[in-house]
Amino acid sequence: MQQMAIADCNPYKATSRHAYGVIGEQQMSLRTEEIEAYLRVVELGGISAAARHMGLSKSVVSKRISDLERELGASLLQRSSRRMQPSESGRYFYEQARAAMSQLTQAAQSVSEAAQEVCGELRILAPMSFGTRWLSPLIAEFGRANPRLRLSLELDDRLVDLAYGGYDVAIRITRLRDSDLIARKLAPSRRVVCCSPDYAARAGLPRTVEDIGHHACLSYSNSLPGQIWTFQPDAHEEAPKTITPRGIYTANNGEVLRDAVLAGHGLAVLPRFIVWEDLRAGRLIEVQPGATPVEDGIFAVYPRNAFGSAKLRALVQFLQASLSQPPWEVPGSSMESAEVVPLYAEAPKR
Repeated sequence: MQQMAIADCNPYKATSRHAYGVIGEQQMSLRTEEIEAYLRVVELGGISAAARHMGLSKSVVSKRISDLERELGASLLQRSSRRMQPSESGRYFYEQARAAMSQLTQAAQSVSEAAQEVCGELRILAPMSFGTRWLSPLIAEFGRANPRLRLSLELDDRLVDLAYGGYDVAIRITRLRDSDLIARKLAPSRRVVCCSPDYAARAGLPRTVEDIGHHACLSYSNSLPGQIWTFQPDAHEEAPKTITPRGIYTANNGEVLRDAVLAGHGLAVLPRFIVWEDLRAGRLIEVQPGATPVEDGIFAVYPRNAFGSAKLRALVQFLQASLSQPPWEVPGSSMESAEVVPLYAEAPKR
């Protein structure tokens, strides 16, 4: 977990339209519109003037005052033919309520201003391999550029509910839909079938997707898509090709599978961001069985109502810019348009 600079802005919470208090065994629920009506009546000298000022009818303002007095169990106004004056209890309540309403207004303004500043806490969840290899240095750079943020980066290959875990955003590599979340694409993530030169020399290479069934295969153990390999259809087919490989070894982490492939244990479908350097150096061979694995995407995932946060917007935009031309892709390739898409059902991949 990566921890960085302490934030210096206050974590205000949204205010309620009710104020609660207890007198003896009686619990009160005071509505802010009732308190506001009382303050205006005292300041303007009557219900008619207060109603005009607030754009309400006299009956509405009068009812709010009556409701407030009933809730407090005290008479707040002394009514005369010319002008309403606060009672002794009313004068005390006016001073206290005016101060409280001023604080409430300041708190609301602070919340609004803080929402537009890149400050506070931002909790990020990401898969192990991508988080370690690529995301961690980017988050450190983002933290240096935004010293008022307190950043938490947690790496976990398991499927974790964002709300239950208290996370603001997750980085997911997935194709499955979930309509409760929104995802912004950060980069493409192509996958390859690969093996070591040693394995290829011993077992040969599959020429077709169907041939893969005769080979030793290594696959992810913690998700169904990791155990069923899906390939792009060719020009004469409409549906993708799927096979369930003969698994001799499973693991719940991409780095563990990479190590097993490097050791010559068999074939695996792995993201390019894990094996691209091994392919370039010749430590691994890309197997091309007449079809390519279905492409994934790397997404920043967050609840539908969360993108109004300036700190979340800043992070997503930073990651999109940083990963616009990911080095694990073919030289010259670039990220597809950074569209907003509904997230596919969350099946974790590394």
